[in-house]
This record gives sequence, C-alpha cells and structure tokens, in this order.
Amino acid sequence: MPLTSKYLFIASMDVDKEKDKIFQDVYDQDHIPHLMEVPGVISVARYKKVPLSMYIGGQKKEMVFESEPRYHAYYELESPEVLLTSEWNKAVEKGRWPAQVRPYTKNRRHIMTERIE
Repeated sequence: MPLTSKYLFIASMDVDKEKDKIFQDVYDQDHIPHLMEVPGVISVARYKKVPLSMYIGGQKKEMVFESEPRYHAYYELESPEVLLTSEWNKAVEKGRWPAQVRPYTKNRRHIMTERIE
C-alpha cells in the first residue's frame, strides 16, 4: 500500500501475554473497522516487532531495544485533527476494545508523524 497522506499516526503497545489472542481478534475484527469509519482515516496497517540484524559501519549488529513495544498500528490520516474529532472519540470507545483489551495493554506510545516533502 503506497502512502498517499502527509500524516501517519503510530500507536504502539504491548499486551499481557494471556490476552494476546483477544487483542489480535478485537484489533482486527472490531477496533480497526470502527476507526476506519472515522472521516479522515485513510488506512490502517498493523505490524509486530521482529528481531533485527543489519550492517552499520561495515559490522553486523544485532539491534536490541528491550523497552520498545511489540505491536504497532499505522494510521494514515488526512490531518492530525482527525484524532480530535467527536467521530474519533466515539470510535475508540466502541465495541470490545475499551473493556476487553485496553486494560491489558501497557508500554503504550503514540506518535504523530508528518511526511517530509
């Protein structure tokens, strides 16, 4: 999916191990569909952290960042103001996410990015 928007919102977090299955199910089947109904949300893609090895300065390095969250959701937005709308506010409180998932998330990070042109 090529990015078409200037803004990318990143929501990152860990989840209690025993809640991982419901986290995955609710995020994909419940949470994302509600957020995709919000005007100004263009797309959503989810990723999980995997081990990283790479060459830097001619040496192979194992990149280990223990404190970084495992799961990341990338929201392509028309503008940062989308997150301040009543539609967004309602969508993040819909479905099973607030009661069955949010209480079991931790190490949460939220970042708004703007594409450099």
